[in-house]
Amino acid sequence: MSTFVMIAVLLALIAAAFIAVPLLRKSSQTGPVAGWAAIVATLVLLGGSAVLYQSFSNWSWAPKADDGTPANMVGRLARRLEKNPEDLDGWLLLGRSYTELEQFTMAARAYQRADRLAAGSNAVALTGLAEALIMAKESDLDGRAGRLFEQALQLDPNSTKVLFYSAIAAMERGENPVALERFQRLLAGGPPPEVRTLIEGAIAKLDASVKSDAAATGKPQPQSAATAAAAVAAVPLNLTLEGSLAAKVQQGSTLFVLARTPGQRGPPLAAKRLEAKFPQEVTLQASDAMLAGTGFVVGQQIEIVARVSNSGGAIARSGDLFGSAQVTVGKGGTVALRIDQVTP
Repeated sequence: MSTFVMIAVLLALIAAAFIAVPLLRKSSQTGPVAGWAAIVATLVLLGGSAVLYQSFSNWSWAPKADDGTPANMVGRLARRLEKNPEDLDGWLLLGRSYTELEQFTMAARAYQRADRLAAGSNAVALTGLAEALIMAKESDLDGRAGRLFEQALQLDPNSTKVLFYSAIAAMERGENPVALERFQRLLAGGPPPEVRTLIEGAIAKLDASVKSDAAATGKPQPQSAATAAAAVAAVPLNLTLEGSLAAKVQQGSTLFVLARTPGQRGPPLAAKRLEAKFPQEVTLQASDAMLAGTGFVVGQQIEIVARVSNSGGAIARSGDLFGSAQVTVGKGGTVALRIDQVTP
């Protein structure tokens, strides 16, 4: 554009010269009037050209700001990763960004690079790669994508997305008991009402199918590994009470010990109702599940909450005493949990 402007100015000056030069020559004979006429004609020609161009041209003379569109931002991230190819978090972000732009093939490449950097130990990379392969129609759940979700489930057994996809994959493989157990775990996580309805529908169909298969064969359907682990999963606890809070515990108070999925609402995975006395040894088991077929499994990350209720109500109230701890089921032995907080 700058070259065009220089040429335009040069042509305007040449045009002005054709008018001004004869007038300036004539000024030596007619006096200063011709000289002033030459100056005025030059200014009118140059100024008028500029005004006309600005009026009829669609060119913007304002300096262009950096284009902050999502596509350009992703492009800048990709160029940065070319200079720093070992940035795992950067490749994960690039994969998410390409997914948002619906460039699923590019997303798969970014997630695959992240998976290589993590040596197969990053659940987010595995999940993103599997999802991108499905969206790009490069794999189905009964193929590579399904295997990736199974890997991700081993790394992050509490991931809602991984549980959902792996449950669908198990259904497509005809592994109904496995799919049933995973949908039940999703339900125990307290999904939104509209999602809960869908999950309950899938559970009802799968449960009927499993029972039908068992009746047809005349023997119980074999348990999945996760279901078998759930039957023996247990968390031994040593519960104590902060000394300064002892006076707040009334005679006949109730102690609730709950297991929840960290960061998720909904009914507990398992619960016990006990007498509030301390110290106390308690073992919370998967068989203490609130809903049939739920609970927790060995290797699962859960949050244990111990709460003293003077009213005896199952819902927490202001003034209740509580303590919590996050544990991995089946690891670390007895968990020391101290009740040292007051519900506001």
